[in-house]
Amino acid sequence: MFPGKQRDSFFDNAKYLAIVLVAMAHSWEPLKGDSRVLEAAYSVVYTFHMPAFIIISGYFSRGFDMRPDRLRRLVTGVAVPYVVFETVYSLFKRYGDHDPGMAVSLLDPWYLTWFLVALFIWRLTTPLWKTVRWPLPLALGIAMLAGVSPEIGDDLDLQRVLQFLPYFVLGLCMRPEHFRRVRTRTMRIAAVPVFATALAVGWWAVPRMDTAWFYHRDAAQELAAPWWSGPVMTLVLFGCALLLTACFFAWVPGRRTWFTPLGTGTLYGYLLHGLVIKAGDFYGWFDHSWMREPLGEILVTVLAAAVVTLLCTKPVRRVFGCVVEPEMKWAFRPEPADPADPAREREHDRETAEKDRRHELADV
Repeated sequence: MFPGKQRDSFFDNAKYLAIVLVAMAHSWEPLKGDSRVLEAAYSVVYTFHMPAFIIISGYFSRGFDMRPDRLRRLVTGVAVPYVVFETVYSLFKRYGDHDPGMAVSLLDPWYLTWFLVALFIWRLTTPLWKTVRWPLPLALGIAMLAGVSPEIGDDLDLQRVLQFLPYFVLGLCMRPEHFRRVRTRTMRIAAVPVFATALAVGWWAVPRMDTAWFYHRDAAQELAAPWWSGPVMTLVLFGCALLLTACFFAWVPGRRTWFTPLGTGTLYGYLLHGLVIKAGDFYGWFDHSWMREPLGEILVTVLAAAVVTLLCTKPVRRVFGCVVEPEMKWAFRPEPADPADPAREREHDRETAEKDRRHELADV
């Protein structure tokens, strides 16, 4: 962060609330089969919680280029945590779940580590998306083709990388005023019936739709659906996700709140909460019958939100910072100081601010 620049509380609030929804949805997975209402809520949350997170990731990747310092941050902040946590999750699955067939394979992400692979690939391709004339239609076309290409296979979870790609590219294309447009009183009011309708549709769709569509990890043929449903579902889910994400952003407070500082630690919450969820799954914590009652489901939801909140705090970040955000100065050549860098950064900030201002004037 450059001197004089302040973090926008809205984005930290949005990241924290999105990661809470991720943890809550993961805690529902062992329970949702016994409750149609919980299954409906699960479907609605899965429609938009990762798209919202990915859009924000794309928005903050707009300035990525192949500069050495940014490549170093990509390696230390994305690639290294992937290697560490993919190894940890694989070993936990092997020994915690007594699964001798589970091997450590960096080519086959397990559980939630796929996001780090996807983020690494998306961010590396950022210069390309900033160059092409119609980035979002192109990304949607790629996602639609992936939805009918089962031969892509499971390596690096490329189905998810390609099917979630349009949300990242959308984030790259967004400007500050796009977020401001959905953060209005009218949108906040309109979001109430939209979410109510989404829950009703989700309840209706529970016995009629395979929730695997929301994971974006399979082609249509792998879901026993006709090939043409792949592109159709890609567009339908993209439209639903954008609508619900806009409503979610409308409800996110823009002011500084008690949870605003937690928004800077969402990667910790994301990577660590899965170990707690899987521990509960492996060791039978979710097997108690009372957890499948409404009060039990509410308690599990609250506990999931509390756990992921704790995992985003500074003490946890200090403990796990060595693997989530390692500096690794020993691994990189020292970069020669360039006296023009500060001036170049100031000029870049000035050009960006001027461009945003011109966009705002054009929208008036």
